[in-house]
Amino acid sequence: MVSSITRIQGGLNGVSVVADNIANNFAPNLISLPKNPLFGTDGIRGRVGDLLNAPLALQIGYWAGIVLRTHAERLGPVILGQDSRNSSDMLAMALSAGLTAAGIEVWYLGLCPTPCVAYLTSITDAIGGVMISASHNPPEDNGIKIFGADGGKLPLALQAEIEAGLRGNKTVGIVNHCGRHYSRTELIADYSDALKQPLKGAVNLQGMKIILDLAWGAAVGLAPAVFREMGAEVICLHNEANGDRINVDCGSTHLDMLQAAVQEHQANVGFAFDGDADRVLAVDSTGRQVNGDYILYLWGRHLKQQQQLPDNLIVSTVMANLGFERAWEKLGGKLIRTAVGDQYVQAEMLRTGGMLGGEQSGHILCLHYGMTGDGLLTALHIAALIKEAGVELHDMVDQSFQTYPQLLKNVRVIDRDRRMAWKDCEPLQKAIAQAQTAMGDAGRILVRVSGTEPVIRVMVEAANAELAHHWTNELVSQVQQHLG
Repeated sequence: MVSSITRIQGGLNGVSVVADNIANNFAPNLISLPKNPLFGTDGIRGRVGDLLNAPLALQIGYWAGIVLRTHAERLGPVILGQDSRNSSDMLAMALSAGLTAAGIEVWYLGLCPTPCVAYLTSITDAIGGVMISASHNPPEDNGIKIFGADGGKLPLALQAEIEAGLRGNKTVGIVNHCGRHYSRTELIADYSDALKQPLKGAVNLQGMKIILDLAWGAAVGLAPAVFREMGAEVICLHNEANGDRINVDCGSTHLDMLQAAVQEHQANVGFAFDGDADRVLAVDSTGRQVNGDYILYLWGRHLKQQQQLPDNLIVSTVMANLGFERAWEKLGGKLIRTAVGDQYVQAEMLRTGGMLGGEQSGHILCLHYGMTGDGLLTALHIAALIKEAGVELHDMVDQSFQTYPQLLKNVRVIDRDRRMAWKDCEPLQKAIAQAQTAMGDAGRILVRVSGTEPVIRVMVEAANAELAHHWTNELVSQVQQHLG
C-alpha cells in the first residue's frame, strides 16, 4: 500500500535529547538480565520494577533502533504506542530516549491498540514499530512488542540481535546524531478508516445492538466510535483508560459481566477485548461464549464461499479443539496446527500462503486486511457476518460444531529456571505418558510453558469429560508437587 502520510516537524514533547557521547557509551552491565531468553512468544514481558524498568527499556530502545536501522533499506521512523497501564508512560519515554539515542526518529501515538501500531508501520516509511503492553496480563505487568517494517512480528533473528546487544555481545559503530521525538496522535484516524473501509458500501450494522467490553485498556477511545460509525447501537463496559484496573475481572479473560450485560440489554452480540485489543472473544445473545475456534470456523466458511481462502486452509495452534478441526475437514477444509503464539501462526501463514489463522484465545489474523491479530477488525467482520446472515450468532454457532470437553489449568511457577526445565521432571513426564496411553485416540494432552506469564499450562481434551477432569487434575498435581 502507498501511504499519503508524510512527516511533520515538531517539538520534543518532554523527551530529552541524549547526547552523542552518551548514545555511544551504553553499558550493558548496568542492567540485570535473566539467564533465559528475554523474548517470549509475544515480545518481552514481565513484572514492572522486577524485569521491566526504565534502564532496561532505554537499552531495549537503543538496541532495537540499532538493529532496525542496520537492516532497513533506508532510514525511517519507528512508530511507538502504548496501552493504559500506569507504567506504560515511563516505559514508552525510556524506549523513545533509547531509540533517539540510536539516531532514530520516533512517531509517538500515545494510547492505541497494538494492531494500530502494526498497521501504521506497514503503510508508512517506518522501519519498525514498538507497542508498550502486556496484553491480557494484570496491571502490575507490562511488555514490549516490536514489529518489523512490514507490520509483522519481528523475525527471531532480529530479536536475537537485540538481545545480543543487551547482553554485551554486540558492538556498534559511532552514532553521529540523535533522533527526534514527535507526537503523531492524528495518525490513529488512518487506522480507524482502514478498519471500516472493507465493509463500507457492502454492509452496515444498523439495527444491531452490540455491547463492547473494553477492559479499561487501549481501545476505549476508538472501538465505540468505529462501531457507531458503522451504524450499530453500542453499549460499553469498562470504557475508560484506567491503569489500575486494566484486565481486572473484565475483558477477554473474564466474560461474566459481558455475558450478563448481553442478556440484560437483549443485545445481538457482545465483544470482549484484552488490554491492547489485539484479541477478541464474542458472546452470543444467549450469553454463551464464542471463542476463537468458532470465529475461525465462521469467518473461514464465509471466505471459502467467497473463494477467498486459498486451499481452504486455516492455520491455528495445538490448542484448537478437535471438534473444530473435524468439522472444518468435513467442509473440505484443511487445518494446520502450530505452537501456541500468534507469531507462530503468522509465520506458518506466510510460509503456506494461508490467509486466515488464529488462536482459540481470540488472536485472529486475516491477511486480506492486516499483518497481525486485530480484535477490532475481527469483531467488525463477525458483526457483519451476523448482519448479512440475517440470523443470530447463537444459531450460527449451533449449526457449526460441538467442541470436545477441553480443560485448561494454569499452574504458577515463579522460578523461571524450574519452569523452563519442566521436560526434565521425571514424575511429570511419567504421568503424561500414562495419560496418553489411557486416552489413546479419544483425547489429547498439551503441557507447555507460557510465553507471556509465569505459569505452566496443562490442557487435556477428551471425548469423555470425566477422563478430561481426571487427567487434568493428575497432571496439575504433579506440576504443583515437583515444580510449583
